[in-house]
Amino acid sequence: MIGEKIKTLLIDQDKDLVKPADQVAVVGTKNRLNHALLILTTDKYAVVPVLDEKSRMKGLISMPSIMQAIMEIEDVHFEKLGEIKVEEIMDTDFPHVFEEYELENVLHMLVNHAFITVIDEDQTFKGIITRSEILKGTNRIAHEFEKVYDVREKLITDPLK
Repeated sequence: MIGEKIKTLLIDQDKDLVKPADQVAVVGTKNRLNHALLILTTDKYAVVPVLDEKSRMKGLISMPSIMQAIMEIEDVHFEKLGEIKVEEIMDTDFPHVFEEYELENVLHMLVNHAFITVIDEDQTFKGIITRSEILKGTNRIAHEFEKVYDVREKLITDPLK
């Protein structure tokens, strides 16, 4: 369990940990791969969320998944970028939490993912929690904890405790 004092320093109290949906680059399930490729390369993202027409979270699309879809052993078929829909190749196994989440669960998931999607009970996309925001908080703890709190070592007299 994460202590309240650590949690206070980890999460910037002046802003929400969740980057809102309207500030996140996304693609639609019906978009073609050429559109997804433009979003990924223009904004320099490795992976972006995929939403349906009702803004429900459906998956993730990445540069490697796009390249894999248009490559064969001896050639790359760039013409397929305008033919294949995102929903045909997106990864539907994506990390997510609901709006009421446990910070400890988020931290565990961010070990293996650059971001975690936040959805509501209807799968509507609400935003993302990024590894970057958690690392900013970790940096804040490293620099501020002993300025805010008196820290001393506990004396352990019984080695079994």
